[in-house]
Amino acid sequence: MGIIEAAKSLSQRCNSIREDLIAQTIVAHVTNPLDYAWEYHESYLRQYSKLGAKTLLLGMNPGPYGMAQCSVPFGATEIARDFLLVTGDISDPIGRHPKRPIEGLNFARQEVSGTRLWGLLRDIWNDPITIHQNVFLVNHCPLLLLGESGKNITPDNISGKAVNSLLEECDNHLREVVKIMGIERVIGVGKYAQKRALKALAGLDVDITTCWHPSPASPLANRNDGADWRDNVRAVLLGED
Repeated sequence: MGIIEAAKSLSQRCNSIREDLIAQTIVAHVTNPLDYAWEYHESYLRQYSKLGAKTLLLGMNPGPYGMAQCSVPFGATEIARDFLLVTGDISDPIGRHPKRPIEGLNFARQEVSGTRLWGLLRDIWNDPITIHQNVFLVNHCPLLLLGESGKNITPDNISGKAVNSLLEECDNHLREVVKIMGIERVIGVGKYAQKRALKALAGLDVDITTCWHPSPASPLANRNDGADWRDNVRAVLLGED
């Protein structure tokens, strides 16, 4: 199985859990960018998954203004469209939140976390090819999870049988990606991603570490106008920590 087939399989397996997540948790709307924006995601994988990266940057799950729009991990639409040259068409997902439109690569609001992270990767390695010769990006879970009000809900804030099934599928996919790509090091972007990597990759010869998350909600990411966050992530990426 290749990386594209693995992503498609994960998408289908996660779709099968969607209704149970809604029935069993506080999540009211579940949408899957690997489904309605599959062409974007496939464009990213085809261009960048076979360039030799042995380090994996692992995120948590899509946010409504980033990967939910462009289907690129830690995506911001301008980055995905103009820098990564992602292309394709999307559909309007069934069951999406009425306050969270899906506009794809033309979505105007830019995801801060994605802008920060991809901006740093561009500062270090200059262009998409060189970036992906060094590092590849994956989200542990592909699903956007929203509450009734439209609030973003992350997988660490829900529990139950359906959540356990979802996390098991995502752990299995992470193992598949690591084996397919010959990944030697996984950097969890935030402690939750590191925790999932440690569980999913137990027994594999993979170095697992973490870096600070770029979310504007994180005091670490904002400290010294973001300079401390950039120093932290740069040091981890380049093995200087």
